[in-house]
Amino acid sequence: MIRLFAVALGLQTAVAIAQTTTLAPAQPTPDSPAAAKADQTKSGLTLEKFEARREKAFMRADTDNDGKVSPAEWTAFQTARKAKGDPAKSFARMDANKDGFVDKSELDALLAKRFARLDKNGDGVLGADERPGHKSAPKQEQ
Repeated sequence: MIRLFAVALGLQTAVAIAQTTTLAPAQPTPDSPAAAKADQTKSGLTLEKFEARREKAFMRADTDNDGKVSPAEWTAFQTARKAKGDPAKSFARMDANKDGFVDKSELDALLAKRFARLDKNGDGVLGADERPGHKSAPKQEQ
């Protein structure tokens, strides 16, 4: 009887310890590929972040808040920004389905292509040296 009581008490103690003990998630070693990727993601720009930033800026042109940008909205937006180039030409490049509007799906496709072109090393993260206009980016030839 005492032996049964001791076993039951031991099991209760083990269960109580197991319920209160939490294991810390495994941390990648500093030289592991997972650590390198995590470090790059912190210091770089992923496609998701790249799209979110550009979409937010682009959708400021959507003055009627219908979820798409018309040529008139784009022209007004580009004029207000004092952007270089012909707004009609840039709009025509973005309007992939030629319906006269640029919506989120067209913008995402355009941004994914641009991201892939900028991501010179193909790691899925834009480092500072891969971002245009960054002080560590190589100067473009003129």
